[in-house]
Amino acid sequence: MADTVPLAHVKATESDFELHSLANHLHGVARLSADFALGFGRDWAEVAGFWHDLGKYRPAFQDYIRNASGYERENAHIEGKGRVDHSTAGAIHAIERFAAWMPQGGNIFGRIVAYLISGHHAGLPDWSGESGQGALEIRLQQRHLLEEALSHAPAEITVGRPPATNPPAGADPAFWIRMLFSCLVDADFLDTEAFMAPDQAVRRGSDVSLAQLETALTACLARFDPGEPGSLNAWRRHVLEDCRRAASLAPGLFSLTVPTGGGKTLSSLAFALRHALIHGKRRIIYVIPYTSIIEQTAEVFRAVFADFPQAVLEHHSNLDPTRETAFSRLASENWDA
Repeated sequence: MADTVPLAHVKATESDFELHSLANHLHGVARLSADFALGFGRDWAEVAGFWHDLGKYRPAFQDYIRNASGYERENAHIEGKGRVDHSTAGAIHAIERFAAWMPQGGNIFGRIVAYLISGHHAGLPDWSGESGQGALEIRLQQRHLLEEALSHAPAEITVGRPPATNPPAGADPAFWIRMLFSCLVDADFLDTEAFMAPDQAVRRGSDVSLAQLETALTACLARFDPGEPGSLNAWRRHVLEDCRRAASLAPGLFSLTVPTGGGKTLSSLAFALRHALIHGKRRIIYVIPYTSIIEQTAEVFRAVFADFPQAVLEHHSNLDPTRETAFSRLASENWDA
């Protein structure tokens, strides 16, 4: 790769350097971010992904990543003290593009994307200048950073396209922004990791489908004695079938009130798997108030899915480090299980 190609990252090898082009990185992050936000803001996450590192087109950044020793060996892409600001340019660009796309309300929508971009390394910023130079209000005044980036960025990156959908009706704006932000940050991290540490990247995630898990659960439940009418197992079967029928209902808030020993753990899992499959959900997350019950539940699930050890991620403050694996440590970074 020629030195004139704008770079996002550089990785030193034993004898040379491997180069990650900026265009490839922006396309990769846009694609991942959009995939993560499927169902609640795919096109919003995509445009944030395209512009999150727009400032890396600035000559100051390209000079920084190509320093006097050849290439900076590590962490040139991270912002911080003494490093080149490469997120503000994209934030300003979002404000201006949305204002052009949407004369009514574009400034507000552009500011949403600006928050995502400006905070993708350091966290979502405050707006008010009273909180310091890192406030978005202050950073948006540095238009020269955008001008420098635009003079070197290709049109395929800078033109962009406006989101075809509005924010989800009824969504809490603060929560929605944080969901989009998490998609962008995770996409940026994973695309960077795929270049910088490909061996680690391939250890992430699981290719087990929810359909496979439901099949495994069905096989497990079939081994239980259905019991005589009026027996405990017969009542457990009744609870299970009620949960399975409820799975076809529209997504919302459900409650399951059953006495201890009534089979709530597996019945609720049966509901969750079928509900997820029917309505296109991608993960099942159990949140339980006592670590002892978390441990018991995780143990039950691991037994059910013994053929799929990467399907269950147990994560809490009391987790025994000796039970952690390379997969569980990676999966806990983004709940990819």
